[in-house]
Amino acid sequence: MEYYENEIKPQRAFLISVDNGEFDAESSMSELYALADSAGAEVAGSVIQKLDKPVSATYIGSGRLEELVEICKTQDIDLIIADSELTPNQILNIENAADVRVIDRTMLILDIFALRANSKEGKLQVEIAQLRYMLPRLTGKGIQMSRLGGGIGTRGPGESKLETDKRHIRRKIDALKEQLGEIERHREQLRKRRKKDGIITTAIVGYTNAGKSTLMNYLTDAGVLEKDQLFATLDPTSRALKLPNGVTVMLIDTVGLVRRLPHHLVKAFRSTLEEAAGADIILNVCDASSEEALLHLEVTRDLLESLGCSDTPIVTVFNKSDLVEENQFIPNVSNAVHISAKKGIGIDSLLKAIEDNLPVRVKKVSVLLPFSKAGLSADIRKNGTLLSEEYTADGVMVEAIVDEALYARVKDFIVER
Repeated sequence: MEYYENEIKPQRAFLISVDNGEFDAESSMSELYALADSAGAEVAGSVIQKLDKPVSATYIGSGRLEELVEICKTQDIDLIIADSELTPNQILNIENAADVRVIDRTMLILDIFALRANSKEGKLQVEIAQLRYMLPRLTGKGIQMSRLGGGIGTRGPGESKLETDKRHIRRKIDALKEQLGEIERHREQLRKRRKKDGIITTAIVGYTNAGKSTLMNYLTDAGVLEKDQLFATLDPTSRALKLPNGVTVMLIDTVGLVRRLPHHLVKAFRSTLEEAAGADIILNVCDASSEEALLHLEVTRDLLESLGCSDTPIVTVFNKSDLVEENQFIPNVSNAVHISAKKGIGIDSLLKAIEDNLPVRVKKVSVLLPFSKAGLSADIRKNGTLLSEEYTADGVMVEAIVDEALYARVKDFIVER
């Protein structure tokens, strides 16, 4: 492929990992390939070394490091990516040996987040996470950053460049957190208003690239970016969805998840993920065609549990069911539906599942209102969902969806239909 002056040649990356039995190194490496691709890198190859634990100085063993140095020279490698968090020393030592820039899994994910964030909130969250990650790693940038004043003309108390940099970063983090706090307070006010107005929220969560955005677009024409990449969309999107029974719910798309998502990244995006925590119903979207569907479900469930969503109704949505091969294992999960958001298969079952899990504060009723109480029809029209209205000799026959307050006012007039 030829590259012209206005084109940027993709960086050639080599991936490294240590398999010490703590996780499935092969599967994690496959995901690292996908992450590198999402970041725009061209992956030249990878190596996984079995060790009891990573080498404290160089992450991989000395023999493997020598091989890595040779690969970087002969294969024109621009970037080394490690499938674990590296210490400042490990980064510095590998860089010095290979003369190639080194990043780890967390830095790669942060880079993708920075690339994908479009909203002010998303950009602030990414920048705070990057600065927090950088802070303890400033020592890895070389001794020039911690050089104390010394010698003729420089004597005195002074302050190290390192400490100056750290103070500057801490001040910047505080300023960014203040801006983010204002946005979060506004988001919380919106959440409270939705609750007060009786708006039912349904959050779409799940592993990255499971098809959440495709589902959102199919149901609501939201126009969310659909791409076969990890973290193709990062910022939450909200759209109204009218169910077949007449109830309107607010559908909220959330950031995708990956295995071993570092805790501080979850913390950085907690305000976005809290859209799921405050939802009335959660749709846990999973790629049914993936051999790791069960693991993906567990990653999402663990996060939902940490957000305190144990009592929230969760509908498991096995997406891409049309791609499931014969005899392929699909986890047996209660309250689950099988769909293809791309082809529109199984959507009726999904909408029915959402209706079946609507909160108890919403009820569908048939009432015969005496003419003396006909004014209740106007209240239902204003504060509920009027499905049908028919004037009879005995009064006004109304079929509607009402909240708890309206239900208390009309329950004496309920009739069987």
